[in-house]
Order: sequence, then C-alpha cells, then structure tokens
Amino acid sequence: MLFAVAASTILATIDASIVNVAFPTLVADLQTSFNIIQWVALAYLLTIATLTMGMGRLGDVVGKKKLFVGGIVLFTVASALCGLVPDVSWLIGFRVLQAVGAVLILALGAAILVEAFPPRERGKALGWIGTTVSLGIISGPVIGGLLISSFSWRAIFFVNIPVGIASTFLALRYVPSTEPIRGQKFDFAGAALMSISLFSLSLALTLGQDAGFGSPLILSGFVISAITAMTFVIVELRVESPMLQLRLFRSPVLTVSVVTGFLAYSSLAATFFLLPFYLEGVLGFEVGQVGLLLGAAPLMMGLVSPISGTLSDRFGIRRLTLWGLVIIAAVYLGFTTFDVDTTAGHYLLLAIPLGIGVGIFNSPNNSAIMGSVPPEYMGIGGGLLTITRLLGQITGIAVLGSIWATSVARASGGSLPAEGASAADPLAQVAGLHSTFVVAGVIMAASVIVGAWGMRQERRDRLEPVVATADA
Repeated sequence: MLFAVAASTILATIDASIVNVAFPTLVADLQTSFNIIQWVALAYLLTIATLTMGMGRLGDVVGKKKLFVGGIVLFTVASALCGLVPDVSWLIGFRVLQAVGAVLILALGAAILVEAFPPRERGKALGWIGTTVSLGIISGPVIGGLLISSFSWRAIFFVNIPVGIASTFLALRYVPSTEPIRGQKFDFAGAALMSISLFSLSLALTLGQDAGFGSPLILSGFVISAITAMTFVIVELRVESPMLQLRLFRSPVLTVSVVTGFLAYSSLAATFFLLPFYLEGVLGFEVGQVGLLLGAAPLMMGLVSPISGTLSDRFGIRRLTLWGLVIIAAVYLGFTTFDVDTTAGHYLLLAIPLGIGVGIFNSPNNSAIMGSVPPEYMGIGGGLLTITRLLGQITGIAVLGSIWATSVARASGGSLPAEGASAADPLAQVAGLHSTFVVAGVIMAASVIVGAWGMRQERRDRLEPVVATADA
C-alpha cells in the first residue's frame, strides 16, 4: 500500500517540473512563444492550488479510495492525451485535466497512509512519502532531458502510462476501502469560495513577477482573494458541516506546523529558483554539473526524511522540527559567503546541510499536521500538506524573486539589462543573492521563533492536566 501511494505521488511530483526542461523544444515544435508555453507549467500548478482543499474534503465525505484510484486513472489518461496533442492549446487543456488527477493523488495519499498505519508509525510512513517527493524533485528535469534527447517531448508524458497502470493495480489491490464517517455533507459554497480565493491569490503572485505587483490587474487579484477569503470564514462559521473546521486552528500544534511549513517552503522554493542562475550564469558550471549540484539537497532530504519520521514517532515532533529549522536558518547565513569564484565543494558544504535540515523538519511537521485533524477531516489534513507546500513555493518565488531582481538592479546602478537580472554583471548578481539570502534567513529565523513558541505552548498544554489533577 505504501508503494502504491508512493508510486502515484512521485508521478504527480515529477510532472510539476518535468515539462520545464522541454520548453525550448515545445516552442519550436508547436510553433508558439515562451509566454504561451509557460502556461503548460502554470496551468498544472494553479489547478492543484485551486482544487486541493476541496478534493481533500470530498474524499472525507464520499470515501478516499475511489477518488484516489480515480485520480491515478485520470492522471494516466490525461498523460496519454498530452502526448498526442496537435497544438499548444490542447496541451494546456489536458495539463489541467492531468492536474485534477494529481490533486486527488496528493491530497488523499497522505490521508490514506495515516488511516492505515498505526499512530506510532505515522511519522515513518509520511517520511517515505517525503522521500518520494524528493525523488520527484531530483528526477523530473533529469528524466525529462534524457527522454527528449533520446525520443521526443511527447515521451515525457507517455512514460507516465506504464507507471500509472501499475499504480492503479496496486491501489485497487492494497489500498483499504474505508467507509466515510456518516452524517457529513460537502460544503459546496465553502469549496467554491476557497477555490476562488486560492486561484486569485496564486494567479496574482505568479503573474505579478512580470506585470508588477502594483499593476491594477494584479491588485485586483489580491483584492478578490481577500474578499472571498473573508466571505469563506463567515460561511464556515455558520454552516452545519463546514468545508474546513476553523476551530481546528485553535490547536497550537496545527497552527504552528502550517505556519512554519509555509515559511520554510517559501524560502526553499526561492532558493532553488535562483541557484541555477548563479551556478550556471555566474560560476560557469555546465548544465549537467548544475543538475548534479542542485540534486544534492533533495537527495539528502530524501535520505533523512524516513529517519526523522521514525525518530518523531519515538521521541516527539516539535524538538525535531525546531532543530531542522535552526539548521536551515544557519545555512542561509552561510549562503552569504557565496562569491564569483565559489567552488563546487564550497557549494556542497552548504547544500548538504540544507537537505539534512529540510529532511529533519519535513516529516515530523507533516506528521504533526495529520495528527492534529480528527478522522472526519483527514482528507483536509492531506490537502493542508499540499497547499502549504505549494502556496509557500509560489509566494517564495514571487516575493524573494522580486527582491533578488530589485537588489541586482540596485547593484547595477539602478537598472537591469533588457534580458533581465540573470544577464547582469556577475558581481551585481552575487550582491542580489546576498540580499535575498539575508531576507530568507530572516524568514527562517521567524519560523524558529514560531516553532519555539509552539513547543512552549504544547508543553504548557501537557502540564495543565497534570497540575489540575495534583490540585484535586
């Protein structure tokens, strides 16, 4: 069962990045422009961000196995259709269909594991899922490059078909079919409001990098997101069976885990977005070397995640997550030593601890989120894992990417080359990286403070019943 969930998860994770390496080929073969072809990736990510919470809740109401298996089948069929498209508009449309399948896989896979494994093994199970996500991050660009160079861009979609068929068989055979808790209803109004809010926010953050965050269109997206989010809260406080029980966030365990996860992924996403420009454009490493260097941190994360998950089952969650956050914050301080002549060894000396820190933090934090939601909201817990990671990535790339571009412009005398910040003088790019890593370090320091507060609150909550019993 673990293998069934892991195999389908790695499919959904790989396809978030595997198309990026195919962009130049797609532009030429489908006779389109880069501005249009980037929607092949954006449509996938925005669909996941929009539907994750709603699909997670739907699994709680109607049953997780049938939707999970349906998600694998839909993803596999959509992958075949993506490989057969005649033009870019069809490709974008089938990528949306593929993302709907990915949503069902990502939102419900973690919930299925948590329900099947005993609580004493929850962290270990989620740790292995963390490893599959890391493998997806590492292998997406590598597999994509190999398939395109050996066959064609269509192969990056056709390769999903045999894995999808095997995953469907494993899921049908081994994933348990559990009946949903009776009396639950799907909150259509809440789901619609949350989807609109998440879509508007994600779209504004994504397009704001090019259009400017002060443009009327982008500001309208933020306003729509805020209004629908406030309306969502009002609706959820009034309906009998809400989409999301807001009282769940009274728990410091859940609130702290979601906040620290969001902050960590914001910093990490921006880091891995900017580092390729530095390694290739400033240091002059070849593309193959860049891929290997960038894979060091996810590889260490994949190796450490199951270990940290197992340790969290035995020794508790919060202390491990706090140590992970401290290591990540320290690495960002070390990143400010990067220069125009940094060696591969210098880079790895910091990238490896970064992966270790993320691995130590990630599995226990995911376990804390899934352990904080009641059985009838387990699908929502899986949705929270996905949306925390995805919104963190989108926000981090948008905000810290803008800080980097602004800092490079300042170091270049106030303006950037027509080709953008990545074409600026190497010294200016390094100065921009230093400023960005300082901001990322401040974000991680804030997450350490939030984590320490959470550990203190959890210790106080554990002691209060003991003190009350002693007084009695």
